[in-house]
Amino acid sequence: MSEANPFVVCTFESRRAEEMCSLISRQGCLPLSAPSMREIPIEHNPEAIEIIQGFLAQKFDAIILLTGVGTEALFDVARSQELYDPLIEVLAKTPIIIRGPKPAAVLSKVGLKYVVRAPEPNTWRELLTAIDDAKFELNGKRVVVQEYGLPNTRLYNELQNRGVTVTACPVYRWALPENTEPLESAICQTADGKVDAVLFTSANQVSSVLTVAERIGVLDQFRAATSSRTLVVSIGPTCTEALIDNGFDVHAEASPPKMGQLARAAADALKARRDSHQP
Repeated sequence: MSEANPFVVCTFESRRAEEMCSLISRQGCLPLSAPSMREIPIEHNPEAIEIIQGFLAQKFDAIILLTGVGTEALFDVARSQELYDPLIEVLAKTPIIIRGPKPAAVLSKVGLKYVVRAPEPNTWRELLTAIDDAKFELNGKRVVVQEYGLPNTRLYNELQNRGVTVTACPVYRWALPENTEPLESAICQTADGKVDAVLFTSANQVSSVLTVAERIGVLDQFRAATSSRTLVVSIGPTCTEALIDNGFDVHAEASPPKMGQLARAAADALKARRDSHQP
């Protein structure tokens, strides 16, 4: 890489696309922004409303919160039904298990406390280990799991193996951007071998990219490029797991799982590959 010929690094980040591009630029790389999804809050979500009513009727024994955004969305659904105060009162007496710092921050704002919190890198595996380490008994419990886009079937299976009756609570979902042209262009450039690295900041982005690549007829070329010329870089273990499950080799992973570390990991991996090819 030189200033005249920088590495081209594609980011599929949407909500913080500008920040991600800035971080890539700071590493001396050329950012290619390809927003891959948009968040759609479920404002009138019958499943979430039913679950909130279930808590008020004491039908559940615990709740697992996986994301901060999802936790806030659940509270928003409660507010839309004028059930927010009763829900907070019930949750104050309900064991709350969280996957990481973002749900913790939301709970702190409303005065709620958790009984178990997963350590970094905050995957479902750390979540289960934290539950086991805390000796929190799940067998026979009715547990609500706040979903964060795609259902986490592995978590559900492991909970069920522990004797849990799992009730999924989807409080927001993901869709493709209204304008998919930047994403289509970036996928085509990658398929054509013009992109040096692609950066994934969430598991849901993987599904979006594959969906669009297939729709525009370059899925095979995209896969071929990311198995040879283009490095695949993940923000952390949950995202890495989704990439591997979908047949990608992951060449680098951010540690800790933050966007700045992601940009640095991509640049370092690209420089290392370049240096290894030099005589």
